[in-house]
Amino acid sequence: MRTVRIGCGAGFADDRVEPAVELVEGGALNYLVFECLAERTVALAQLERLSDAESGFNEWLVERMEAVLAPCVARGVRVVTNMGAANPLAAARAILDVARRLGLDGLRVAAVTGDDVLDIVRGSDLPLTGASGTVAGLGEGIVAANAYLGIGPVVEALQTGADVVVCGRVADPSLFLAPMVHEFGWAEDDWETLARGTAAGHLLECAGQVTGGYFADPGVKEVPGLARLGFPFADICADGSFSVSKVPGSGGRVTEATVAEQLLYEVHDPAGYVTPDTVADFSGARITRVDEDRVAVSGISGGPRPDRLKVSVAYRDGFIGEGQISYAGANVEARGRLALDIVRERLRLLGLDGAETRFDLIGVDAVHRGPDGGGSGHRPAPEVRARVAARTATLTDARRVGREVTALWLNGPAGGAGATRSARENIAVASVMLPRHLVRTDVHLLKA
Repeated sequence: MRTVRIGCGAGFADDRVEPAVELVEGGALNYLVFECLAERTVALAQLERLSDAESGFNEWLVERMEAVLAPCVARGVRVVTNMGAANPLAAARAILDVARRLGLDGLRVAAVTGDDVLDIVRGSDLPLTGASGTVAGLGEGIVAANAYLGIGPVVEALQTGADVVVCGRVADPSLFLAPMVHEFGWAEDDWETLARGTAAGHLLECAGQVTGGYFADPGVKEVPGLARLGFPFADICADGSFSVSKVPGSGGRVTEATVAEQLLYEVHDPAGYVTPDTVADFSGARITRVDEDRVAVSGISGGPRPDRLKVSVAYRDGFIGEGQISYAGANVEARGRLALDIVRERLRLLGLDGAETRFDLIGVDAVHRGPDGGGSGHRPAPEVRARVAARTATLTDARRVGREVTALWLNGPAGGAGATRSARENIAVASVMLPRHLVRTDVHLLKA
């Protein structure tokens, strides 16, 4: 049975470049996918685009393309990526610039647009998912609204013969499923097979997680060679059956356990994993070791796709001010708590005590808190870092929060060091469900 091999060159915006090159040069791939968008990434990219019409795509796009385009062209490997973020067309032009510099004449780049649905959503009475209110209630602070597209426009882009397909917000597994549908001609209502391909895409989408990166726990779950962790690829058959592996000799591991952990990652209901293309059922999955660092997955089923698409709506939600300062040595925890108490009182004196605030002693209670709000059952810490953060209505007030922490250098407990402060606008994200027929996509083919 014919197979297609798809590798994942990145699992988030700031992922490494070298494993992608290793996949291209040693993985015998047909496709290389870069999955680089998180919930807030598009929103922040939209803000960049507002200040520069040719920005708004992933900051490492050019570096990644400089590293992989030539070997991909030499080996006939096609690239699919959502690094276009808020500006796929500008990203496509940037990729063509790289192609020209590398002498890759004739390279074809397709840009997928249409996920930006701000004009449709803004001011609407669409209810917020998991929260009270509607989009209209968010007021004038909305800066972006992007729908999670499925495979449709990506398959269309591949059918144009594009060597590189660059998208904005496309559902993570759909980036991997689209090449399968293009290669095997699966019907858009073949829910079972689409669900199998979706499972393969879900396992690949976070790159190094399935090869042992996020899995590693020294002394409990050992993973070799993490400094040169290899990224995964999947071999998919025409019936949707597949196995996951990595380039021989690369760091990391692919085992039943690494695959099982990733299969459940970000899955609220294993029997109903909702994507724009199908609702996959992972509850009957069987995970089988085939060989060293090769695992097969079977038992995936699926049902009809939803009639609505998830939309992430980003909006301005005040400002965040933060300050941090470190303490070490004798009586360190008491000095750290005194530092927090001083800042708490200072914010009250400044009239900022009504702000949404958080006071943490990192190393003691920043993560694990006891019933009294403090650290519970811990041994005395050899060092701590006091952190204060507050959400405020103005940037000026946010800056004051950090300044009160750095003021502890001379005005607080003895021995404070390494003080930092920051203030930034807070971009929050809400979700709504939009009827899919309202979303219109386009494919733009550009050539070097």
